[in-house]
Amino acid sequence: MITSATSMPKVPLAFDWRYSSKMNPNFQIADHARASAEILTTAEMYAADAAAIAQGTTGDVLMENAGKATADQIVRRWPKQPATILCGPGNNGGDGFVIARHLSEKGWPVQLALFGEPNALTGDAAKMASLWIGEPEDFDTSILPKKGIVVDALFGAGLTRDIEGKPAEIIEEINRRNLTCVAVDIPSGVSGDTGEVHGLAPQCDLTVTFFRRKPGHLLFPGRSHCGHIVTVDIGIPDDVLHTIAPATLVNRPALWDRYIPQPTLGGHKYSRGYALIVGGVKMTGAARLSARAAARIGAGMVGIAAPEEAVSIYASDDPSFLIHRFTKADQFASLLEDNRISGVLVGPGAGVNTDTAELTLLALKSRKPTVLDADALTVFADRQSVLFRQTKNSPVVMTPHEAEFARLFDFQGDKLSRCRAAAAKSGAVVLLKGPDTVVAAPDGRAVVNENGPAILATAGSGDVLSGLITGLLSQNMEPFLAAAASCWIHGAAANKFGRGLIASDLPEMIPPVLRDLFATSTIDENS
Repeated sequence: MITSATSMPKVPLAFDWRYSSKMNPNFQIADHARASAEILTTAEMYAADAAAIAQGTTGDVLMENAGKATADQIVRRWPKQPATILCGPGNNGGDGFVIARHLSEKGWPVQLALFGEPNALTGDAAKMASLWIGEPEDFDTSILPKKGIVVDALFGAGLTRDIEGKPAEIIEEINRRNLTCVAVDIPSGVSGDTGEVHGLAPQCDLTVTFFRRKPGHLLFPGRSHCGHIVTVDIGIPDDVLHTIAPATLVNRPALWDRYIPQPTLGGHKYSRGYALIVGGVKMTGAARLSARAAARIGAGMVGIAAPEEAVSIYASDDPSFLIHRFTKADQFASLLEDNRISGVLVGPGAGVNTDTAELTLLALKSRKPTVLDADALTVFADRQSVLFRQTKNSPVVMTPHEAEFARLFDFQGDKLSRCRAAAAKSGAVVLLKGPDTVVAAPDGRAVVNENGPAILATAGSGDVLSGLITGLLSQNMEPFLAAAASCWIHGAAANKFGRGLIASDLPEMIPPVLRDLFATSTIDENS
């Protein structure tokens, strides 16, 4: 039976986003302030509007502020030129009337078209339309300029139906002509809650949204339609978030930087964590990439457990790795009895076979913090319940891509809901990879990662990610935070290297990323 993933309970996060004392004060996160890390669903955004109105800020003031802020963003980015404002029949259309007025007051040539009749507008949108001097133009493709900017103020984030008729024709023409387009709140046709595109959506250069972003700004395919996203203040006080208690955040260092394990002068290699990587026979590069990443993120000891026939390959790699040979599963089980081993990774290059399944279950039964990736997930495609019986009882992070996820879970719906449901079902932290990677915990916490560049689509990059998580788990970092931190550091390392990246470059970029994050020495000189 196909199970819906949309009924997960909302669980407030147990973390704040206060500035960490360990964070480099010169370190900047592009485009968005730390205070704007919460992601609000469409319903939560409506609640934020309502709370602001209850505190005395009227709806027409919020609309005026939204439209003026959007006009200011346009003027800041482009020279004066013709602007075509496309207004819908709701509050987005009201924002459009405000934008048109402010651009016109700044001397921009403005034309405005309304989908629907002016006398059908109600509430704040009707008030703002009354302040616009002039009659709306005909709503068809003839309104579109040969040159100039188009402002999409047609439909809001709560749209649930496909765009059809003249709005669809106009959006198709915007995309066909590759016109410069600015979206008000979110591109029309993109679901604010899921990122799903209802029929079609304009390809925007800029999206101006208000107070906080929504899932649709970060999840694909919606994210690919937004262009550059700017979140502006329209007068909603931050304290409304106390009652809304959003359970989803943008993945940022302020969530986890203070929990990154720090080496001390009084420590030793085992006190810094002993990460054990299970190596395969044929694709040996995968485990070696993971091992290097675990070491670079701070694990004091990294071991590779390898079958007899592959030991010489692993032994010829980095001399700091401790190589453990085994020929039978019970030898691997004996190795896991070493109490110094504090984190285990199974899956990269392991092979889809009974040996991998047995080694995975042994790692889980050891109750050591464990990362399951790649083949360690696929091998349980036909017996998920066997896997989940063990993951419910161990600190586990699973790192599937979409195809691996589909082999284990039959949830449908948006990526956030599916990932949350998978975490609840498996009892593991689930990191669902992609350009919009989501990390979800069994208790409902979730983050969406946004710093992963396109160049990460290269063989072996996922092995580096799983090694990063294992390295942090071995240092006793909480699984959800370890997964979130690793995901962000992974993206930052790729961005720091730039074009031409291959997976083996990533571990070497981890130290400079950590140096950028932390202002002072990571060594406690008083220990």
